[in-house]
Amino acid sequence: MAGVEPGPGRVALVDVSKIYRRGVQDVAALSSISLDVEPGRLVVLLGPSGSGKTTLLNLIGAIEPATSGRITVAGTEVTALAGAAMTEYRRTMVGFVFQFFNLVPTLTAAENVEVIAELTGPGAGARAVAALTEVGLAARVDHFPGQLSGGEQQRVAIARALVKEPPVILADEPTGSLDLDTGRQILGLLRTAADSGRTVLVVTHNSAIAEIADRVIRLRDGRVAEDRTLDRPRPVEEVSW
Repeated sequence: MAGVEPGPGRVALVDVSKIYRRGVQDVAALSSISLDVEPGRLVVLLGPSGSGKTTLLNLIGAIEPATSGRITVAGTEVTALAGAAMTEYRRTMVGFVFQFFNLVPTLTAAENVEVIAELTGPGAGARAVAALTEVGLAARVDHFPGQLSGGEQQRVAIARALVKEPPVILADEPTGSLDLDTGRQILGLLRTAADSGRTVLVVTHNSAIAEIADRVIRLRDGRVAEDRTLDRPRPVEEVSW
C-alpha cells in the first residue's frame, strides 16, 4: 500500500480494525482490513448481518472512528481527523445514501436537497434542482416526501449525495426497501455516478447486486473473505433478485 497515489477518490485502508466494548468483552467488528480502491469504481461489499459491512462504511465516512489502522480518502487521512476537520470531511468528501431515506417530511424534494447544497457552496437552489433533474425528478421538485414513491424518495436521497459533488459515495443497503424495478433504477444511478469518476461503495446482503460491480469484496466475521474484480459487470437492467 505504501507509495500509492491518492487520486481524486481513491480509498485506502491499511490494517484497519474496529473493536467494540460489550460489558467486559471486546468484540472485533473488523480485524486488520487492508484495501485499495481506485477512483471511478463501483464496489459492492457483501456479507451476512454482523460481518462488518456497515461498520466499514461508517469508518470510511468518519461516522465512527477506527480502533487502529489508517484510512485515507482522496489523500485525506481520515483516521487523523478531529473536530472541525472531521466535520469538513463529512461535508465535502463523502455523500451518504441509506436504506431509509432520512428525508425531512415538511420540506419539498428541492428543499431537502437544498439544505445539503447550502453547506457546500453558492447557488444552492439551482444546484438542488440540477441534482434532482440528474436523477430524473425534474417534475417532482415541489413535492413533499409523503407525495413521492419509495423509489422517488431514494432518488432524492441520491440527489442529496450528488449535490455536494463528493469524490466518494457510500450507500448502505440502498435498494433494501425497494421492489426490483425501482431497485434497478437506483442501482443505475449509482452505476452512472461511478462511470462519471466517483468511487461508489455499496453495502448489501443481496449477492445479485454484485453482478453490476467492478469489484466485489465479501466480508465474513470482520475479515475479507473474498476480493474479486469483474471484467464485464452485468448491465443493471439484467439484474434480478
